[in-house]
Amino acid sequence: MPQTRAIKPIQAFKATVTPPGSKSLTNRALLLAALAQGQSVLHNPLIADDTQQMLQALEELGFDVALENDQSRVRITGRSGRIPAKQNPTKLHLGNAGTAYRFLTAACCLKNLTENAQPVRYQLDGIERMRHRPIGQLVDPLRQLGAAIAYLDQDGFPPLEITGTGLPGGEIQMPTTLSSQYISALLQIAPCCEQGLTLRFTGPVTSRPYVEMTLRLMAHFGVQAETDADLTSITISPGHYSATEYAIEPDASNASYFLAAAAVVPGSQCTIEGLGKASLQGDVGFADVLHQMGAGLVYGRDFIQVMAPPNGQTLRGIDIDLNHMPDMAQTLAAVAVFAQGDTTIRNVGNLRVKETDRLEAMRVELTKLGVGVEVEDDDLIITPPAGNRLSIAPGTTIDTYNDHRMAMSFAVIGLGAPGIVINDPGCVEKTFPDYFDYFDRLGSPDQ
Repeated sequence: MPQTRAIKPIQAFKATVTPPGSKSLTNRALLLAALAQGQSVLHNPLIADDTQQMLQALEELGFDVALENDQSRVRITGRSGRIPAKQNPTKLHLGNAGTAYRFLTAACCLKNLTENAQPVRYQLDGIERMRHRPIGQLVDPLRQLGAAIAYLDQDGFPPLEITGTGLPGGEIQMPTTLSSQYISALLQIAPCCEQGLTLRFTGPVTSRPYVEMTLRLMAHFGVQAETDADLTSITISPGHYSATEYAIEPDASNASYFLAAAAVVPGSQCTIEGLGKASLQGDVGFADVLHQMGAGLVYGRDFIQVMAPPNGQTLRGIDIDLNHMPDMAQTLAAVAVFAQGDTTIRNVGNLRVKETDRLEAMRVELTKLGVGVEVEDDDLIITPPAGNRLSIAPGTTIDTYNDHRMAMSFAVIGLGAPGIVINDPGCVEKTFPDYFDYFDRLGSPDQ
């Protein structure tokens, strides 16, 4: 992919898009299949950097993993909650794949398959950015459950060394965490703990839809959790996952960019197939956010359709708490550039510990376009330029900070306004390698 990519505005379009499989579901399903009894078959997995990191790590841990049918299917032979690694230590380098790092941190605490052997030590590392992404809010509860984990550099951050001695499990108190992935990591290994696991939450659950996604997928693999409507506690009894066949639905986070494009390009319409009211992913709710801003919306069981505001109307700014779907904050910020009035995106402080500090990155890059941006505590406030006309100095380019969502969200702006040039567009390899191919088709005559 070239070092820069100029995005050209397009005319009204009608498109039907089916994005590749969900990253969140793929990485969860890969791990659950590895922890299950017997062979599982996963259809339509996402094949991108984040999921390839997980696939490679599972192979390095000793699991039998096979990609088939032109990578549209993966078979995994689970080992009943044990890790079959033979090398001691086993070293895993996980790039900047935060989901894989957190999930495998928990999984590597489980027992090695050969009980009489010396417990295997696992060394988990990543790129430099990974070493600045906090992990202490997962390590601390794992230690309470009996895990043997050591920091190899700075306390609270990767790299880690984990000794696979197994986990007694039990009950722990969980405060509000920076990421829901810490909770999901604990839940996924819960049935493999000798006593199971009970999590009691002392504050709100961050990105709750992702935790609910984890529980629903665990149920598909045969493990039921006990919880209540307010999600004040979750209890999972000791047991095992059952091998299964599972079709992974399209990625709702990546679908958001095409829905956003339909909202900002006057007269446009986009239908996402394979996602709808039956989806396991909370980010399908972004369609409702666009509707609040004035976009048209049709929401079916297995499709979502978004239309630009009708009859010459314009989008309007909104004030919204996005703590439940923080990955949508950058997409919403891109749409807000074309709205009338300010948009305030609240309670997204965890964006500071993603692939980059996304709050600061959005502030810097949107300011280049003449957009007013303020970061107040954990809130992002977008003030569109006068008349929604961007002011871009000649030669200005958008830096992406090795963050796929920076590239994808600013591409949406480029469809509605001229002058957007994106640096390092190849960073989309992280979750959506073909993103710009899909994107280019929005303006093609056959859509």
